[in-house]
Parts: sequence; structure tokens; C-alpha cells
Amino acid sequence: MPVVAETIIGIRALIAEEKARLVDAGTMSPRVAFVATMGALHAGHMALVKRARKRGEIVVVSIFVNPTQFSPTEDLSRYPRDLAADLATLEGSGTTFVFAPTPEEIYPHATTDTVVSAGRVGGLFEGRTRAGHFDGVLTVVAKLANIIRPDVMVFGQKDAQQAFLVNRMLSDLNFPISLEVVPTVREDDGLALSSRNRFLDERERRAAIVLSHMLEAAGSAADLGIDAVIAAAQSVSMGEPLVTVDYFGVVNPATFLPVDDDYRGPATAIVAARVGATRLIDNEGIYLA
Repeated sequence: MPVVAETIIGIRALIAEEKARLVDAGTMSPRVAFVATMGALHAGHMALVKRARKRGEIVVVSIFVNPTQFSPTEDLSRYPRDLAADLATLEGSGTTFVFAPTPEEIYPHATTDTVVSAGRVGGLFEGRTRAGHFDGVLTVVAKLANIIRPDVMVFGQKDAQQAFLVNRMLSDLNFPISLEVVPTVREDDGLALSSRNRFLDERERRAAIVLSHMLEAAGSAADLGIDAVIAAAQSVSMGEPLVTVDYFGVVNPATFLPVDDDYRGPATAIVAARVGATRLIDNEGIYLA
């Protein structure tokens, strides 16, 4: 079972002690790899931990449901929390330490007046639907990066906009941290793994596969241009009454801005939809020829 720290002082002390132990054992400049999570761990998170284990001698996983990235109308209280189950999932994974702070430890004044702005991209797509969401994400990631001081951070491709914005923040603010992005882990039928999948009933679970089918249709139409891509995705979604699409878009992965009609090259198709009462997101790389 990984060693758990609940305080900033505690996790910093554990990392310092482990670095000293590794140096004494002959490891020069041991590296720290960090995976930030909100718990409710599943196989997608474990893929991040596996990559982290390859990138660092010390692997730190945080479990923290960050309140500042939830709006008043969102499901903060509903978000699943089971630290014991998460620790059991991490057992044998190669995780060295788990940082599981309380909200009061991260935000001792209930919130923070100093925030990291996600800028223009932070107001698009997920940011348009969830106002202030990415400011909350980037602020807590910056705080966690300063607490853990890792050499590498590992994020998942499923949250493509988040990964883009974190990478841009690390570059813009000169964090000495590299970012690894791990491909989306999917169920056998293609549904992207998500902590929110547990909220789907049997009918909704069958309907949710429409998101990945939309992305498949988009990829199949990519050689016909952006209009064909959008039409192909929309035609798939119209066949499932339990799914209400929030947005479908195609962005340039270098900027995360919508591509122009004449764009050619690698692109990312992104989708968000509500399946019953549960909101899901997904994305897939395509190539516009």
C-alpha cells in the first residue's frame, strides 16, 4: 500500500527522504513523476501511473476533488469519493506516495485570490459550458506542481483541452516540468473510461457509445473536408434520443482553436454530451486531407 500524506509539509518531507535514500543507494538525481487525480480511480488512471513509473523513480499520485473547478450548478457533492478503494486500486502499481489533502489544506482561506487564467482557449468548449472551470484546474495544478515539485507530470488524452492548457501553462510560466500525455483508455466497445461512467444506468451505458461512434464517423469522413466531418458526426448523434450533444468541434492540436474550412493536417475531433443526467466528453485525433 502506498504511503499517504495529508499535509503539504508531510508530502514534501516524504519526497525529500526518498530522494536521499535513492541517492545513498546509488541513484543519481532521482526523478519525481506526478499524476494528479480526483480519485474514483479506474484503468485509465492506472495507465497514467504506469507511464509515470517509467519516467520517475518516485511516483506521486494526488487524490483531491478540487472545489474551485466546479461551478455552483455542478456535481461537486455528487463526485465519488472513496479513499480506501483508491488506495486498494493503487496497491502494487509502483506508486510511492499518495497525497490526499483536505480542501482546507490546499485552500486555507476557503479559496484563493491568486488564480491562473486559462485565457482564450479556457473559455471555449468545456470552458464555455463550465465557466471558470479551467481557471480552477490550472490554479490547483500550479499549486500541486509547487507542492510536489515533480520533474514530469502525466495527464490523459481523454481530457484533451485540459492537457493542452496544462502544457501551455507549464511553458508560459517556465515550470521546469515536462508533460506526458497518455492515450485514452477505452472499454471493449470503445467507450472512454471516466469516473462518471458509474452514474450511467444500463440503457444510458448503451447509449453513451454514441460519443465514440461520432468520433469514428468524423475520422472516416476526414478526407472529405471539415463540413463532411461535422455532418457525419451529427448524423450519428441524431439516432440516439438519450444523448444530448453539448458540442462537437474540430481543433488544431497546436492551438486548440477551431480549424478553418481550408485547414489540412492533423486535427482533434472533440465532443461533449449529456447522457441522461451524466455529462461525458471524448476526443480522437483525425487527419484532414
